[in-house]
Amino acid sequence: MGLLKLRKNKKYSYTPRFYDNKGEGSPFEMKHKFDAYRKTVGSNSGLKSKFVNAIDDLKNNPDREANRRILIIIGILILVFLVIIDFDLSIFFSK
Repeated sequence: MGLLKLRKNKKYSYTPRFYDNKGEGSPFEMKHKFDAYRKTVGSNSGLKSKFVNAIDDLKNNPDREANRRILIIIGILILVFLVIIDFDLSIFFSK
């Protein structure tokens, strides 16, 4: 009866109607269109290497204006969050 065994999936030899083998890659493979240009996509390495790759990707981005805009938005959101939780901002200023 096989209560402890898992059933194996059936395998089919299906090829799509309009797919020729001369094309590049598999028609079932789904990629993001910008994956070829990023370092951070692909390998599942450690946390430190992911962080280093993300910082390197940010530094080598030719669009500096977008990077600055993202940092400004993050700063504004942090300040709004601190105001909402009623954080005392006077600890950052001297008397």
